[in-house]
Amino acid sequence: MLFSSVPFLYYFLPAVLFFYYVIFKKSRLLQNVFLLLASLFFYAWGEPKFVLIMGVSILVNWMAGLILSKNLQKKGLSKGIVAVDAVLNLGLLFVFKYLNFTGDILGLTVPKIALPIGISFFTFQAMSYVLDVYRGKAGVQTNLLYVGLYISFFPQLIAGPIVRYETVAHEIKNRKETLDDFFDGFARFVAGLAKKVLLSNSLGLLADQAFGAVERGEEISVLFGWLGAVAYAMQIFFDFSGYSDMAIGLGRMFGFHFLENFNYPYISTSISEFWRRWHISLGSWFRDYVYIPLGGSRVSKARNVLNLFVVWSLTGLWHGANYTFILWGLLFFVLIAVEKFTGFEKRGGRILKVGKWLYTMLFVLLGWVLFRSVNLENALIYLKAMVGIGAKGFADGMFIGWLVQNAVVLAVGAVLCTPLFRWLGEKTKDSALVGWLKVAGLFLLFVLSVASLVGSAYNPFIYFNF
Repeated sequence: MLFSSVPFLYYFLPAVLFFYYVIFKKSRLLQNVFLLLASLFFYAWGEPKFVLIMGVSILVNWMAGLILSKNLQKKGLSKGIVAVDAVLNLGLLFVFKYLNFTGDILGLTVPKIALPIGISFFTFQAMSYVLDVYRGKAGVQTNLLYVGLYISFFPQLIAGPIVRYETVAHEIKNRKETLDDFFDGFARFVAGLAKKVLLSNSLGLLADQAFGAVERGEEISVLFGWLGAVAYAMQIFFDFSGYSDMAIGLGRMFGFHFLENFNYPYISTSISEFWRRWHISLGSWFRDYVYIPLGGSRVSKARNVLNLFVVWSLTGLWHGANYTFILWGLLFFVLIAVEKFTGFEKRGGRILKVGKWLYTMLFVLLGWVLFRSVNLENALIYLKAMVGIGAKGFADGMFIGWLVQNAVVLAVGAVLCTPLFRWLGEKTKDSALVGWLKVAGLFLLFVLSVASLVGSAYNPFIYFNF
């Protein structure tokens, strides 16, 4: 079930809010049981059989946490328990996400296995519970209900952010819902919905035209190639950050406070900074559970390079079983390693900062071409067209037509990629007039978003594939 869908907005969310705040308002236990059942129903909406996979994940990690808590003083045994839990979690992920890819590489015939939606997200989230117990970051949860709610809670279940158990451990049983949180959460949800429906979906149509032409074997012009890459960069940002906004907003409506997942990544002046601002929950997961345990940067340069290589290879693979994702991850490994060992981020100056921003956006765009392409061959054709090799001229009617048609959306998207509105909000936070204008604006955005959903069948969520 999509957040940006009529069934969710008209039926599921109102029903969940009614039962949570009216029928079960006097019992935290019943509220939590209800949220767990509602979350499992939410996940089962598309493919009911995959709820069994979710159930296995919950049960395995709950049991691992229990066994681990009784053996924390035995270092060898506790490390073994964590290792077994990791093997079980990653083994489950491997079977559903990477077995077919591995079979193709080895030339083996493997039955096609459907990918459960969001399996990478809830697997990493489940693993972080056991790892936090092992590291002493959170106490063990003996109640299966609460572990199940943590892993399956519907706002962040299928596309993040990847919530650490330590972040919500207290709030699972002791959260306090307030009117301020509820209305701030709803406002955040509406803003995310508008990002997704009004911006990402429109930009997605443009990106699909450019990348789809290459997939069909057609030539594209140089400028249309760049326009398609820019459109996809905005599409994926508003798709995923919009989903994160909706997830964070929904969490607050029920008294949960998730951490931020995006911080204006397209204003970055280095690739390293970009990845501190993009998909923050994934980056911090790999940093805390892979990079630092490997030694991080507190080792020799050669070992540090190896650590970075491991992290970015895994980051690429996490996004999908395709050579394009692997190469995409390795591209960022090379760039970040070079930046790290040349002191790139320490170099200052206003003019130099503009150059660093241009360099960052250039490689981010090239990376998105890899990320969006169906295979390496198509990615190479697209990248060559962007520099004029095999291109249909410098500009053509497709470029002009799609640019004119999407000029407003591209301009609005470009502004929203910067913290301009956040800055204006801070400057005018005490103005009653501005407050009422915000309310009117949110209402208008909600109406436009719902109207767009009803009138259009194009509504993909990119990160559901991961």
